[in-house]
Amino acid sequence: MKGFLEDANYSIGLLDEGATLADVIDNCIYEHTHTGKKAFYVGDLGKLVRNNIQWQNVMAPIKPFYPVRCNSTPGVLEILGTLGIGFACSSKSEMALVQDLGISPENIIYTNPCKQASQIKYAAKAGINIMTCDNDVELKKISRNHPNAKLLLHIATEGITADEEMNMKFGTTLKNCRHLMECAKELGVQIVGVKFHVSGSCKDLQTYIHAISDARCVFDMAEEFGFKMNMLDIGGGFTGSELQLEEVNHVIRPLLDVYFPKESGVNVIAEPGCYYVSSAFTLAVNIIAKKTVEYDKLLPSGVEQTRNDDEPVFTYYINDGVYGSFASKLSEKLNTIPEVHKKYKEDEPLFASSLWGPSCDELDQIVENCLLPELSVGDWLIFDNMGSGTLGEQSTFNDYQRPLIYYMMSFSDWDEMQDAGIASDTLMKNFFFVPSCIQLGPEDRFSTAA
Repeated sequence: MKGFLEDANYSIGLLDEGATLADVIDNCIYEHTHTGKKAFYVGDLGKLVRNNIQWQNVMAPIKPFYPVRCNSTPGVLEILGTLGIGFACSSKSEMALVQDLGISPENIIYTNPCKQASQIKYAAKAGINIMTCDNDVELKKISRNHPNAKLLLHIATEGITADEEMNMKFGTTLKNCRHLMECAKELGVQIVGVKFHVSGSCKDLQTYIHAISDARCVFDMAEEFGFKMNMLDIGGGFTGSELQLEEVNHVIRPLLDVYFPKESGVNVIAEPGCYYVSSAFTLAVNIIAKKTVEYDKLLPSGVEQTRNDDEPVFTYYINDGVYGSFASKLSEKLNTIPEVHKKYKEDEPLFASSLWGPSCDELDQIVENCLLPELSVGDWLIFDNMGSGTLGEQSTFNDYQRPLIYYMMSFSDWDEMQDAGIASDTLMKNFFFVPSCIQLGPEDRFSTAA
């Protein structure tokens, strides 16, 4: 059946009205404290349902295509599949995952800007025709390996922030689009649309205006070459904030109505990844080591010392790091702060602290400087907003093992799925009831090391 993996080895706990995700975290920590203190996630799959409702209310009729690389865990993919969302894949393994859900090839796009020839052939065999391209080398590679490919020209956007300056930038210029169309015409490759991407860190929403205007120019250019254009992909960059979503919609809606009206037959899509999954997952980690360090070694460069030399400064090592759940920390700032799980007094002193992963690698720094009460080995820290970029391919560094995942959903969110007509007996087999007082351990049915 569409939207379900036949061999999915996981279950979803349906929360009693008296139970909360905080209760689930408390119970899991209680069990892990007695069985091995492994890091674990709690995933609120109901959040995906609520985010999709919000998307439909604000952004419809723009269809979301979820980037699988953001979070490829089976619970996420199956729920999104049942919601009728499309998928943006960057590799053969991601395409295979989505195909196993029974998603039709028309609802899959291949978005990797640097594709392997073997994976282009795989897409061709699977009937996945829509893919992106931003240079003539890629165009020729596609023409040799996928004769039925339908290309979205990936155009560059003008906006760039300081955080992005060191990142690889993809997308072609308007001038080069004409050259690519000439090449495509010679090679017999179809061009059917345009893609652009505006980073979520971009604060200048005028970037969308420039990008949509540029896309319209490319559509007009394509008419000269006889290409039948029918798709505009406005990319990702949606942070999960309802305010940001409404602000983006307020900017793009008038322009889309003018440049790509409904009667034009152009399907407008987007690639919201973080938007769906970031806030849906919480990570719990355990402190495995602790030491006292000199304050000036903890301070970021350029920051003056302002504390009392008598105050201790602590470095904590936790059982997850940049070679695991915090992999995105290697390329971007951490967008969440640690919360101490144990209860402590409001007037309890706070100390300068840093958090490190278990690898003993100099790159494995999670938090450079934060204020925490004094903690002990065995204490737990909680990180919210950990659903994006943390649950992809598993690293083999230092025998890293992916944390267990506990999937949950409230009855009200389950009712929303039923009201939308997407809940079924097949999906119900993945659910079980979780009363508010139950103790949940890693041996229970809803945990998975997927």
